[in-house]
Amino acid sequence: MQRAKEKLDKTKMEDKNQCQRKLRVCVATCNRADYSKLAPIMFGIKKQPEEFDLEVMVLGSHLIDDYGNTFRMIEQDDFDIGSKLHTIVRGEDEAAMVESVGLALVKLPDVLQRLRPDILVVHGDRFDALALATAAALMNIRILHLEGGEVSGTIDDSIRHSITKLAHYHACCTRRAEQHLIAMCEDHSRILLAGCPSYDKLLSSNHRDDYMDIIRSWLGDKVQERDYIVALQHPVTTDIQHSIKIYGLMLDALISFNKKTLILFPNIDAGSKEMVRVMRKKGIEQHPNFRAVKHIPFEQFIQLVSHAGCMIGNSSCGVREAGAFGTPVINLGTRQTGRETGENVLHVRDADTQNKVYHALELQFGKRYPCSKIYGDGNAVPRILKFLRTIDLDEPLQKTFCFPIVKDSISQDIDHILETQSALAIDLGGTNLRVAIVSMRGKIVKKYTQPNPKKYEDRMQLMLKMCTDATRDAVSLNCRVLGVGVSTGGRVNPQEGVVLHSTKLIEEWSSVDLRTPIADVLQLPVWVDNDGNCAALAEKKFGHGKGVENFVTVITGTGIGGGIIHQNELVHGSTFCAAELGHIMVSLEGPQCSCGSRGCIEAYASGMALQKEAKRLHDEDRLNVDGMDMKLTEPITAAHLINAAKLGNCEADAVLNKASTALGVGIVNMLHIVNPSLVILSGILASLYQAPVQHIISERALVSAKNIKVVTSELEEPALLGAASMVLDYATRRTY
Repeated sequence: MQRAKEKLDKTKMEDKNQCQRKLRVCVATCNRADYSKLAPIMFGIKKQPEEFDLEVMVLGSHLIDDYGNTFRMIEQDDFDIGSKLHTIVRGEDEAAMVESVGLALVKLPDVLQRLRPDILVVHGDRFDALALATAAALMNIRILHLEGGEVSGTIDDSIRHSITKLAHYHACCTRRAEQHLIAMCEDHSRILLAGCPSYDKLLSSNHRDDYMDIIRSWLGDKVQERDYIVALQHPVTTDIQHSIKIYGLMLDALISFNKKTLILFPNIDAGSKEMVRVMRKKGIEQHPNFRAVKHIPFEQFIQLVSHAGCMIGNSSCGVREAGAFGTPVINLGTRQTGRETGENVLHVRDADTQNKVYHALELQFGKRYPCSKIYGDGNAVPRILKFLRTIDLDEPLQKTFCFPIVKDSISQDIDHILETQSALAIDLGGTNLRVAIVSMRGKIVKKYTQPNPKKYEDRMQLMLKMCTDATRDAVSLNCRVLGVGVSTGGRVNPQEGVVLHSTKLIEEWSSVDLRTPIADVLQLPVWVDNDGNCAALAEKKFGHGKGVENFVTVITGTGIGGGIIHQNELVHGSTFCAAELGHIMVSLEGPQCSCGSRGCIEAYASGMALQKEAKRLHDEDRLNVDGMDMKLTEPITAAHLINAAKLGNCEADAVLNKASTALGVGIVNMLHIVNPSLVILSGILASLYQAPVQHIISERALVSAKNIKVVTSELEEPALLGAASMVLDYATRRTY
């Protein structure tokens, strides 16, 4: 009984010690890139010695002189390196990578047996990390994998996903990566959405006071903030020759772009030796605009990237860390195209010409984008340490699985910006129904015109047929249609895509949902707005309003309409009837307007009002003058009135003066209400009214508004271009 009691006490003591035992964590780092992600975790573990024992294992390119002997920065960070494994077989080709994995697998068992970690922390998608995960999994050592679930577009994906299947726990960076891990059958309870550990460091040290000293120490005393480029291009091991070609084109474009450039040597993957030869053949190391380096400490690299005018290459840093600073990035080739990115990244997937890379530099260099925190909020390390504490070492290693579905990601490509992005524009006029394919730069690639049917069903059927024909033609015209924009008369709810009340020119066209039927047939996003608002949007994107923050567009055609741009935004109003400029009243006892009121601008100055006055004068035999060529059967139009005034008809001239005055007074009212810096007259009567309206403003406006310019639109198709601009501005992530 005594022996049994002693055995029970011993067992209790062992259980108590087991409960109090510190978690033995081994962090394995293979190169300069993964150390930037692992170091914050290592510092966090080191600060809590009562809970964790830290072991550091170094292998891979850390220990190679040609790649900077970067293990020294680990020692400088005051970490004790428990094991250094020389695992790289030189050659920088496919066979050398395979041999390196094999050499690591030969050496790792002895080290892992000696260290006996509870958890092995590995990062990313390197072939060295695959060797680590393989060895640890076979030796029943628990594995925590960082940054699994991401998609980058090369052999790295296969390696990363292979490590995911070997790992027992996962700390991922983004919600989409978490969904990918679940879709890959990983147990949700063993997945932590932590964010990227490097963000903890870079977000806290982004705003250093000595950043200019760091920039100048690497690039020279004369370089200025945002006036230099950081270049970092790695080989793509699945297509080495193509990646070497892209590297050469990038260097040629950088030489031509003529900006100071900090270029880092590529990593140790197959093809890197050939890329270095290309660099040296082009004399990059001796070129006055370039500084070629093998390694930069992470804290300094952060400053260099965050204050650069642009970053170019295919490093994951460009699509991940650079987004936290809003630094413009050009991603060349396919190496990172599957990753989630902020607005700052422009992909050049098919970088087949120097000119395309150069054009991308022109688009991106010197810009600034909103800072993105897709990959982290600066609190990844506390989450990971808390996750480590919850790991139950008595829990079985065997995994369980599930099978959810994940949507594909969509990315931006420079080819779409330069060549193929376009919109389908629809103009629902009183007389004609028009559809056009409009390019990003405002060129009408192809236009279709048909008489606008009077009946609702006929009109909808014709519109859908014309749109279907246009989308089919767009394929052969090399146009990628991003969406459909519709310009129509009357009051429109653009949020719902519904025409609330139309003009009398378009019959049976009230409470009509245009968005749903078009979207259902074409499977494209649809935007709908009033034709006056569309004219303003056209001027903003393609006309006189480009770059103007506040302006008013007035359409002078069959009716009077327009749109107001205030602080770069279109003004719709609470019930979507803002900018009903034709129905500003300029007289209490004026002529009857089509809206039911009296004295509106439209009742004086519209084409219909002028036509009405022309008919009145003609009926009273006071319109025709010497020199006018009027046929008896010819319908009387506003053009006859204008022609008669030009030939000296005093009564016709008086009508035009009254119309010009009414329009001018109405525009003066607008100047006093919204205070634009520019007035743009559009429509067939614009040139007739421009000078008189400018004169009335100079006479009747307040002193602060007297000098506001009135210009006539130079756009041939404002309704179509405005409809297209809704698509081109809203369907793309950014505009150029």
